[in-house]
Amino acid sequence: MPSIFSRIVSGELPCYKVAENDYCLAFLDINPIKEGHTLVIPKVEVDYIFDLEDKIFLELHLFAKKVSHAIKKVVPCLRIGVAVIGLEVPHAHIHLIPLTSIHDLNFAKPKLKLTSEHMNELAGKIARNYVP
Repeated sequence: MPSIFSRIVSGELPCYKVAENDYCLAFLDINPIKEGHTLVIPKVEVDYIFDLEDKIFLELHLFAKKVSHAIKKVVPCLRIGVAVIGLEVPHAHIHLIPLTSIHDLNFAKPKLKLTSEHMNELAGKIARNYVP
């Protein structure tokens, strides 16, 4: 059975897309710990990030770097934090999280509740600042 992320890649499920290329997709996390929390995934479904083929692994990280620059232009923060946990969804992914303190990278804290209108607006702003 395809992962939820594979279903997003195929267009079966919607997302708040911020960037895409031939190998990767970036979209806002629907349960963010910070405004602008973005997920970066390979389009190929591989559960564990370190099992990705080298080419896709490198593409994923280079893509995440470009997406992080777009987020930083839109969301006030000191820097963009990176987390790879790999236990929530069986599809490799990188969390990009705007940070103003070390405490912002705490997945145990309550998730934000943002309206779909706000999420669409935020995704659009990040997308307009993404430079391939």
